[in-house]
Amino acid sequence: MNPLFLRLRLILVAVVCLTCGLLAVAADEPTLTKEQIKQFLATAKVVNSRQSAKGITGTSRLTLSDGTVTHDASFQAIDEHKSEMKLAMNTELNFVDSYKYNIAAYALAELIGMDDMLPVYVERKWAGKTGSLSWWLPVKMDEAERHKQKLTAPDADAWNNQMYKIRVFDQLVSDSDPNLTNVVIGENWRIWRIDFTRAFRPNKEPKEPKDLVRCDRQLLEKLKALDANALTEKTKNYLTKDEVKAVIARRDKIVAQFQKMIAEKGENEVLY
Repeated sequence: MNPLFLRLRLILVAVVCLTCGLLAVAADEPTLTKEQIKQFLATAKVVNSRQSAKGITGTSRLTLSDGTVTHDASFQAIDEHKSEMKLAMNTELNFVDSYKYNIAAYALAELIGMDDMLPVYVERKWAGKTGSLSWWLPVKMDEAERHKQKLTAPDADAWNNQMYKIRVFDQLVSDSDPNLTNVVIGENWRIWRIDFTRAFRPNKEPKEPKDLVRCDRQLLEKLKALDANALTEKTKNYLTKDEVKAVIARRDKIVAQFQKMIAEKGENEVLY
């Protein structure tokens, strides 16, 4: 056989093998609908587990497989209730740190069209404990790492528009422990918000109204349309009636603040 032809043939075989390998990897990172992801998380077999390197709530990283798809997930089973909890900055009464709030946050995000900015969360039992199980995200870094490395997104407007939405959601769920490690960044500077175990506090005012700078038009309309009965039904196993009332009260204040800003500055300065 001609040596040049043989060399070309070997290169072609290598390319085909590499392509097959890439396709296999792609098949293992499937494009599933959110309902399919929920079903996978709820039913796929746990084939491996290890403790997560980050977090203080005993998070485990599980590898799941249904025989076709294999993917990792994050499991949190914390469900702590205390009449008083001394924290670094203050003492919190009626303290709750619960996996249930992860599921409630995702349910709320679905109602206001922000579920693409959170991982899918479901409730599941593993190793004798019930907790939240969430789809493992293709994260490159978190906000703490970005700040440490002094990196900036190449498209500042796209980045800011994502962050505006995250800040609105933070004020809506009233997380008592928001931190930079709970904002994670993927390919093309896509942002997700994770870990809500200390959210849904009873306060009826946004904790940091100064963070409400701008708002996505569709998000504002979804906030206006958010119905207490729909939220109650969707979170009935995860939020109390008082916690739902607090969400609605904060929603009212958030909407009112943006409407006031629109009246003062004009719609184009506030909405995008």
